[in-house]
Amino acid sequence: MTAPSDMNEIYLSSSPHFSGSLTTRGIMLRVIIALLPLSVCGVVLFGVPALVTILVSVVSCVVFELLFQKLTRQPVRIADLSAVVTGLMLALVLPPSIPVWMTILGALFAIVIAKGFFGGIGANVFNPALTGRAFLFTSFPTALSAWVLPFDGVSSATVLSELKSGLFFADNNTYLQMFLGNRAGCIGETSILLILAGFVFLLVTKVIDWRAPVAMVAVTALCTVLAGGYPLIAVLSGGLMFGAVFMTTDYATAPVTKAGRLIFGAGCGLITFLIRQFGGYPEGVMFSILIMNVLTPFLNKIIPVKYGYRKTRKGAAAK
Repeated sequence: MTAPSDMNEIYLSSSPHFSGSLTTRGIMLRVIIALLPLSVCGVVLFGVPALVTILVSVVSCVVFELLFQKLTRQPVRIADLSAVVTGLMLALVLPPSIPVWMTILGALFAIVIAKGFFGGIGANVFNPALTGRAFLFTSFPTALSAWVLPFDGVSSATVLSELKSGLFFADNNTYLQMFLGNRAGCIGETSILLILAGFVFLLVTKVIDWRAPVAMVAVTALCTVLAGGYPLIAVLSGGLMFGAVFMTTDYATAPVTKAGRLIFGAGCGLITFLIRQFGGYPEGVMFSILIMNVLTPFLNKIIPVKYGYRKTRKGAAAK
């Protein structure tokens, strides 16, 4: 038996040394709540295939995280719900018709490679769900580009693909249908209405910061205007709104400062526009966010945050 120490012991850990009322589980639960309406909408629009993809993705992510933590002799932390969030996000950025085995493979890559190998939650460099999708997209481009229309399951091109080929025509009803979600696309990215509802919910509950999402959408729209395009179509189509709201706000892969988040979002918007306008792919949201994830440590370094420091008004005495 060891005698208690009579010395003043100092425990060292990395900053910041602040605690709040929100726990990791609480944050993840709020994100899940924001994603659930999009999940239900995706199932309504695309039917059983969308439901299967969502369930398989979530279950696979939870199982892979459990197995990885067991095999590497880490504490099992699946109760924090982060794997559920990754599974939901991965499913919602996949086409509804994707084969089940590809969904499982994407979940494996997202949880083990993008998250587990980097040290787990909070230590990952890249957004796990987007990394899983990028792996599937580069490995199976045909399957990841197979789109169907809502309700009838008929194969269709996306709005961005039609824009790229010059075949797209829009009227007022088209804008309304795109806003509500009645268009071909990934399971969770079609309904702008529900994405905005999730955005407001996460803002009100203080889970996310508005700067990166707003900067990404604004820069994409501005660049589209300058290029002579249709800014409203650019905002309503593709995965721009979903990526801006749910991917650029990831705690681990986005800058910690307000200025850094604005630059991060603006960079995502600019790269998204450049890929859409000049690249070989009709969409650029996924690659833009992953590219800016690489720059996050640099942005944190050149725009540091002073923990424990509070600005005082002019003439006021510092406390």
